Amino acid sequence: MGRIPLVLPRPSVPGGLFAPRAFVGEAVPFQITAFREGHDVIGVHLRLVSPSGVESLHRLSPLNNGFDQWRVLVAPLERGRWSFRFEAFADEFATWEHAAALKIAAGVDSALMREIGARLFTRAAAEKGRPAADRKRLEAAAEGLLSPARDDDDALEIVRDEAIASLFAARPLRDLVTHSREHTLIVERERAGVGAWYEFFPRSEGARRLKDGSVKSGTFRTAIKRLPAVADMGFDVVYLPPIHPIGEVNRKGPNNALSAGPGDPGSPWAIGSRFGGHDAVHPDLGTLADFRAFVRAASAQGLEIALDLALQAAPDHPWVREHPEWFTTLPDGSIAYAENPPKKYQDIYPINFDNDPEGIREEVLRIVRHWIAQGVRIFRVDNPHTKPLQFWEWLIATVTAETPDVVFLAEAFTRPAPLQALAYSGFQQSYSYFTWRNTKAELEEFFTWITDETADFMRPNLFVNTPDILTEYLQYGGRPAYKVRAALAATAGASYGVYAGYELYENVARPGSEENIDNEKYEYKIRDWEGAEARGDSLRPYLTRLNEIRRAHPALRQLRGLTIHWSDDDAILVYVKHLPAALSPDGTADTIIVVANVDPHSARQTMVHIDSAVFGVHPGTDYDVEDLLTGARWTWNRDNFVRLDAFQEPVHILHVRGHS
Repeated sequence: MGRIPLVLPRPSVPGGLFAPRAFVGEAVPFQITAFREGHDVIGVHLRLVSPSGVESLHRLSPLNNGFDQWRVLVAPLERGRWSFRFEAFADEFATWEHAAALKIAAGVDSALMREIGARLFTRAAAEKGRPAADRKRLEAAAEGLLSPARDDDDALEIVRDEAIASLFAARPLRDLVTHSREHTLIVERERAGVGAWYEFFPRSEGARRLKDGSVKSGTFRTAIKRLPAVADMGFDVVYLPPIHPIGEVNRKGPNNALSAGPGDPGSPWAIGSRFGGHDAVHPDLGTLADFRAFVRAASAQGLEIALDLALQAAPDHPWVREHPEWFTTLPDGSIAYAENPPKKYQDIYPINFDNDPEGIREEVLRIVRHWIAQGVRIFRVDNPHTKPLQFWEWLIATVTAETPDVVFLAEAFTRPAPLQALAYSGFQQSYSYFTWRNTKAELEEFFTWITDETADFMRPNLFVNTPDILTEYLQYGGRPAYKVRAALAATAGASYGVYAGYELYENVARPGSEENIDNEKYEYKIRDWEGAEARGDSLRPYLTRLNEIRRAHPALRQLRGLTIHWSDDDAILVYVKHLPAALSPDGTADTIIVVANVDPHSARQTMVHIDSAVFGVHPGTDYDVEDLLTGARWTWNRDNFVRLDAFQEPVHILHVRGHS
């Protein structure tokens, strides 16, 4: 423990075994608890060292919460490993200023207070490096405090002089300086934390139904034609389910049927057949050269490709023949297939990572390097929580040391401990519980959790749906539910995603499940994109507008900076995303207020209550807001009336334009 205690630093990871992470341009709150005995005032600095060795010093401000917490926001702009430490010190000027303001005004020890202040000013003026104008001002203030011609009222003016206070704030007189230990912050590229994802199956894009009723698979070449529409909607990443050969043994039929017909394509997650394994592409989709052409075409549209990394095998995967020790053999001699009760996956063998860990590591690293060589820089990892954590720690560290811009997303719908541990071990992003958080109370708790409690190490990707997840909210909430969920995902988190078909309000589930009926995992899906839009049956314009708003407002590309506000209705959710001017790319503060009716079956009207101090507007002051979805404008204050009809516009996305 140093002379001035410094405890509970942030950013941090629980346990201290792993380094916290941020992305380039993220407004990172550096926070520490610091205090000293008695009533003397302290100050706190943050000393940051960039990966290239540039050092900077930042003054922390007290949070004024009575818990001795100090914070400063800094946006690191260089990728790599940063180091930081906190420095607390006795702030001699601030201590004197507080005492002098009280005592001189009360006529108590005023001569002593003036003498102490003059000596402080003289010391500061003598410091090397202070600008000449500042030294002159300090010397004059010292003379004024000592001058018998100046009464105590004149001295108080010097005590309260904001210009002098700012000189000491920028360059304080420090005593009892205490340093924390050195900490590390890993800063990754922006896409590691920010992005709008769109998932589609290449085999469905360009698929054709033939005269005999069978379907001819789409290819990488036909899927290229879908890319401009995805880019036009404003998405950043196209995520592809596995593109590898699909097993023929135990192949599943439509809706997870145990038997497949001759034209059923099977689940892409049942990887491997006589045509190859994880390093091959399905022959129906084309060749490896066709895949590279697809990646290049996506890049030309400003899109990145995320490829599924599913470490499992179909019964006829080459691994089963060449490395049977990589699987679990049951007492009857058969290999155990995957299960997630009550779901059974007879077409998939899970890998046993304990039988030959070194051999499995070498093979998986070879596969990941292979796809990196084809232009892939993002991997969506299937069910990582069913594999050893130490394996992921090793793989991600090894890959990112070689190729630092690679991003791994964990598809981990699991308990909090393994979910967070995957983030500790290196995953840049993770699926989350967002899909099942639908009420106002649930969402308030969840958004606070992801944007504050776990934000130092876990970055959620708020997918609104997947082929396997069609929640009751979407099944029964109709079109309003689709708008609400998309708006919340696009504004509350820095990364979010949709699975193809969301634009078409596909909401019919397989009976007794939360999966889409006629699930695309097991069959081709031929969609009429253009016809739906022509009929006004597409959510595409709404998704496009959400992504336009995200790109125009940097506050929405931040994970942190969200605060929950209040309404008088148990279905009206209110939150604010704010980015201060000092950290905004254009130097202008950016504030978004989201007001959402999370009941998709009703119209609600109520009062909402905004604490405008969180975005720099003095409480009680009027400020102007514009609804970025409708263009409507209002003047708001602390208490504001709203009416949100789920069947018209269930969400306000309000931009704070100015204040008087």
